[in-house]
Amino acid sequence: MSHDHGHPSHDHGDAVERSEAVETVFTLRSRTLAAQSSEHISMSDAFEGRVLAESLLAGSDVPKHSHSTMDGFAFDANESYPFEILDGEVFPEDDPPSLAPNESVRVATGAPIPEEANAVLKIEEATVRDGELHGPPLDPGTYVYERGSNVAAGETLFESNERLSAKDAVLLQDLGYESVPVVERFDVGLLATGTEIHEGRSTDLDSSMLASLVRSWGHEATYEGTVPDEYDRVEDAIASVAADRDVVVTTGGTSVGKKDHVIRALRLLGDVLFHRVRVRPGKPIAAAVLPDHDAVAFAVPGKPVGAHTIATLVLRPFFTGESSLADVSATATVSVDVPTEGFEYAIPVTLGDGRAEPLGHESSPLAVYGDTFDPSVLSSSTRATRADGFVLTKTGFQSEESVPVVPYATTE
Repeated sequence: MSHDHGHPSHDHGDAVERSEAVETVFTLRSRTLAAQSSEHISMSDAFEGRVLAESLLAGSDVPKHSHSTMDGFAFDANESYPFEILDGEVFPEDDPPSLAPNESVRVATGAPIPEEANAVLKIEEATVRDGELHGPPLDPGTYVYERGSNVAAGETLFESNERLSAKDAVLLQDLGYESVPVVERFDVGLLATGTEIHEGRSTDLDSSMLASLVRSWGHEATYEGTVPDEYDRVEDAIASVAADRDVVVTTGGTSVGKKDHVIRALRLLGDVLFHRVRVRPGKPIAAAVLPDHDAVAFAVPGKPVGAHTIATLVLRPFFTGESSLADVSATATVSVDVPTEGFEYAIPVTLGDGRAEPLGHESSPLAVYGDTFDPSVLSSSTRATRADGFVLTKTGFQSEESVPVVPYATTE
């Protein structure tokens, strides 16, 4: 379903596959994390999105004692009824008594059971006659949350460089951690290029969006202003930001036009690892290392939808360590072709009642292309940001075909 329109080979012949770009980005991430300082943050702090500076081990078994999961009687199931019942009842806050052979004790749900016990007979199945317990035979482990069954002492539960999420607080606190060692957040400087932006004739539509993405991925972002399309000023501005920040993210000036100075500047200041990825929109993205400044640089194309698309697909792995894309299945409302083979196309869609409508197709409220997806026009449309997600495809899709939609909420 593709149509090759004869694009010159220099336009994309040196482009890398997304998988290759992501592997390069992961290597950059590891190097940059290794150079970061570390700090301890309290579990009461906002630690979601922070990256662990070292692996974390379990210092003890969890739970430390076996617990009852029912109200009932605890005993050794390898012994036979009847069991003598000790006086009293064990509650969650209590220390359990020791049991002699053929003894049992009443326990509440969540209470620790005696070391000699290995099963709990729930109260509904228990029969007590003359102070002795009777009931059906039980297997060891019945209604018991066993010591160490959750976590064994010495286990590695969290790996160095792992990114924390809110749910991790549950296990970390259960392991007794009051604080965790994390690397400092990446300090990111955002620089917009373009004379029309610098002079105020056009609005910078990218920097606020990219800053929000960087912050949602757990790092710090600072807007460093604009620079006109003058080579010396572009080079000086990138060098200045790189001197103060861990990461430089530029927008605009990434193509091959006479005023696209960013890539030339990056080549002079350091090493460009790739320039152009086989994804549209967003193809002309570059990654570079700037060794004299101990910084990493990413040059993002200036068209806003393209900038957002390529940022979520290529920059997100650098900031989060995650490249997988969760998707939901939906039925395409129309057929969409792709213009040129050899690329992945991120086609924005809206979702409703299990159906995916390509936003931008002539049948949608935003009619900017016909049967064939036009990434160039779509990339400039700010209304395209109202899509709910995108279909990543190399071949396009047919009307009524089931397509995998990547919701934007899973990438931001």
